[in-house]
Amino acid sequence: MQANVGDHLIVHGHVVGQRDRKGEIVEVRGPEGAPPYLVRYEDGHEHLVYPGPDAVVEPA
Repeated sequence: MQANVGDHLIVHGHVVGQRDRKGEIVEVRGPEGAPPYLVRYEDGHEHLVYPGPDAVVEPA
């Protein structure tokens, strides 16, 4: 997985009825666009994320 600052990370819900989480990648800490990513979610919280198979990067 590769991403750039400004791209969006979408993490799909694991349980029926759980909505997807969408956040903006504000920092790429891995080499050449690789994880981990610092992500700011819609609610304003920021988390360091190592995306799993349930996540996709949406280019800005």
